Amino acid sequence: MGEKLHTIFVCSDAVGETANTVVQATIRQFSASQVQVKRYGSIRTEEEVRAIVEEAFRVKGFIAYTLVLPELREMMRQEANRLQVNAIDIMGPMMQAFIDTFKDSPSRKVGLLYQLDEQYFQRVEAVEFTVNSDDGKDPSTMKQAHIVLLGPSRTSKTPLSIYLAHKGYKVSNYPLVPEVKPPAILYELDPKKLVGLVMSPDQLIRIRTERLKAVGLPFGAKYATHERVEEEIAFALRLYRELGCRIIDVTEKAIEETAGLILAERA
Repeated sequence: MGEKLHTIFVCSDAVGETANTVVQATIRQFSASQVQVKRYGSIRTEEEVRAIVEEAFRVKGFIAYTLVLPELREMMRQEANRLQVNAIDIMGPMMQAFIDTFKDSPSRKVGLLYQLDEQYFQRVEAVEFTVNSDDGKDPSTMKQAHIVLLGPSRTSKTPLSIYLAHKGYKVSNYPLVPEVKPPAILYELDPKKLVGLVMSPDQLIRIRTERLKAVGLPFGAKYATHERVEEEIAFALRLYRELGCRIIDVTEKAIEETAGLILAERA
């Protein structure tokens, strides 16, 4: 007979990301392979609270909640006490400590949490967009992108794109190859959102050589020769000048440093 499934309920009048983070961190401290987390967000009524507590009672689970509105928090306490369900107020003690220590009062506006949650959703949307637009998969997405990265292979386009996406920016990146004509859409875009990446030939050769080793290809492959790398860099620079876009030399630069240069230009 299998181990009994345990249920933890995460409830919020926002999306419940704060409570869920605490719950997931707690789960990792236990050998809790038979634990499921059920999330209820955007709670607005006392009836919703009552239904959640009753469900937790039926399955013998417990509740972690972040409810800003006092009437919902009070209903949660009352119902949990009535049915003897464990209900942990994630934000309440912290808010009370703030009140007691600094003699201040919370605004109790759910919208303040939504501002954070909206940022969270923007990041999720940006990451999804960026993954789907990676490596020239769909050039048509460039029109919706906040930033379009261009560059020869192995100039850090993908990791830079993902880093910027986690900052909330939708990023499309396109690999430049001399034998492939760049998409016409590039010439229709505002040059301000285009960023051309370059790297010193020596460093690019080193990176490409390591890549060849990783995939088991011969060391002398054309991809990592000095002649080929010089050709690709020259092709990229000609295109950047045609497009009138910003050029960043990423040689020896960390991803964070390059991202900082890109975002400083947007500020």
